[in-house]
Order: sequence, then C-alpha cells, then structure tokens
Amino acid sequence: MRVLVLCNDDWHPADTVRHGLAPLNRDWDFVFLENSAEWSAKAMDAFPLVILAKSALASPPKPDLWLTNESAQAFVDFVQRGRGLFVVHSGSSRYDSLPSMKALLGSSFVLHPEPCAVTHEPNAQHPISAGTKAFTVRDEHYFMSPLAKDATVFLQSRSEYGLQPAGWTRTEGRGRVCVLTPGHFCEVWLHPEYQQVLANALRWTANTGQ
Repeated sequence: MRVLVLCNDDWHPADTVRHGLAPLNRDWDFVFLENSAEWSAKAMDAFPLVILAKSALASPPKPDLWLTNESAQAFVDFVQRGRGLFVVHSGSSRYDSLPSMKALLGSSFVLHPEPCAVTHEPNAQHPISAGTKAFTVRDEHYFMSPLAKDATVFLQSRSEYGLQPAGWTRTEGRGRVCVLTPGHFCEVWLHPEYQQVLANALRWTANTGQ
C-alpha cells in the first residue's frame, strides 16, 4: 500500500522519520513529502493512508502555519471518505489553532519537559498494542490537551513528570485516525517495541482487517 508521509519541520527533521520507517519498507510503499508548500488536497487524495509527522509550522525556514482552517478541512474530508490518518509525535504539535484538525486528532500538544526517561505502557486489549510490552526510552514526554470523549487509549506514557496518553484512536465518518505521541529521537522509532506499535498502527489505520 502506498502511504504519503508528511514530515520535516525546524525541530523534527525528515531524516528521523525516514530512518524510523525504513524497517517497514518491505510492507509499505512510503512516499515522502518534506516541503509543505508542495502539499495539496488533490495530491493527498491519491493515497489511502497518510502519516502526519510534522508540526503545523511550515517547512524551514518559514515560521508560519502551513495549513489554514479552510485547507485543514481537507484532512477531515479525507478521513470521512474512508481513508486513514496516522499522526506521529510532532504531527500533533501546533494544530491547536486549527479547530478542525484538533477535533480530528482528538487532542493537541501542550508542552513537554526536557528529554527524560519515559516508560510506555500498552493496553493489551487494543489491536495496536496487542502483543507488545512496556518499554522505556529517552524521549520528549508530550503532555496533551484533554482527549476527545470518543478517543480510545492504547498506550500510556509515564515519567518523573506524570502520566499521559501516548497513543489513541478514533473514527471519523468511514475512516480511522491514530495518534502516537512518542518519537522525537530516531532511537525511539527503532526500538523493537515501538516498531511493532508502528506496524500495528499502520495496519489498523489503513483498516487492513484489524
């Protein structure tokens, strides 16, 4: 399956996402879009699944938002038509000023402390975290706004700063949304348990039988 990967911003280089997804290339055909100026709703519609791994800020060196309230609606329409949106780490950041995107994701990034040891605890009852074990990595511990009432949490994160939801799912129309907040460093992406969560999340969001 072809997957559009939207990535690259000032704090989250595309190379981290590229390296983190590389082990999954055997099962997925990733098409990377690093310059947000090249995005369009029409081009996105050619894909059944989109990974959003960039903040709402435009590609370097522009500090502006790369989406407007109007263009953000394209993501809502995309999912409602039965497509999948998989949001990873920075894909949840700075979208709080775009109400349609925040509602689609079911939450938005608020803050994170300095990188620290973060333990991720899976919900064994959810298909995305089924078969995975708790794991601890050095990462940015994302703190999020209150989750939408229809969000289902499959992963929690715990650090010296507290407990937060780290992965959840929701549906929108005929499509699926998955949000996974860990992933600032490449070492996080390449951790075996995180790789399994990524693989499961891709299958779930693409609705390939899970």
